[in-house]
Amino acid sequence: MIADRWGVTEQEIARDFPCDRLVGDPMVEAWRGVTVAAPPDVVWSWLIQVRCAPYSYDWIDNLGRRSPRVMLRLRDPEVGQRFTAAAGVRLGHVVSVEPNRELTAEMAGVLMCYVLEPLADGRTRLLLKITAQRWGGVLGPLCRVVAPLLSVGDLVMARRQLLNFKCLAEQGTHGSVLVSAGGDR
Repeated sequence: MIADRWGVTEQEIARDFPCDRLVGDPMVEAWRGVTVAAPPDVVWSWLIQVRCAPYSYDWIDNLGRRSPRVMLRLRDPEVGQRFTAAAGVRLGHVVSVEPNRELTAEMAGVLMCYVLEPLADGRTRLLLKITAQRWGGVLGPLCRVVAPLLSVGDLVMARRQLLNFKCLAEQGTHGSVLVSAGGDR
């Protein structure tokens, strides 16, 4: 499919992602990846801030509100908590989490699965797989139209998001602020 991969290897595409067991007949599968010159715990600390803002093109999906550029030191997300917020609206929910390793969330029927793979030299591979269940019945034929559009749109936004997380994690944790994000179920 057009725009279904960016920054990933064939081995990474072939690997199992936690979201694979949640979608039996995918309408779309897209993989994104970036190497970050920081250890997984630092990357994780930035990644989980997706609960506060989208970290992609803020002028598009956050109505111009800038995603935080200081580390908020959030607690690890829990299954059932909100996944993200955009333009002040809470979106999606966490369906699977393994701190410093994996975060999977569902938003509008689409699963987003982030996986952190430590590399021997202290860097981290930040992988993202996007997938959605194929529609059945009358809506089934729409999959041929919707899937490529979803894949192209996601490529633009997810690429920017991963590059922002990379940049922030590589800059370190200077200016971090301790914030409690508990109870946001």
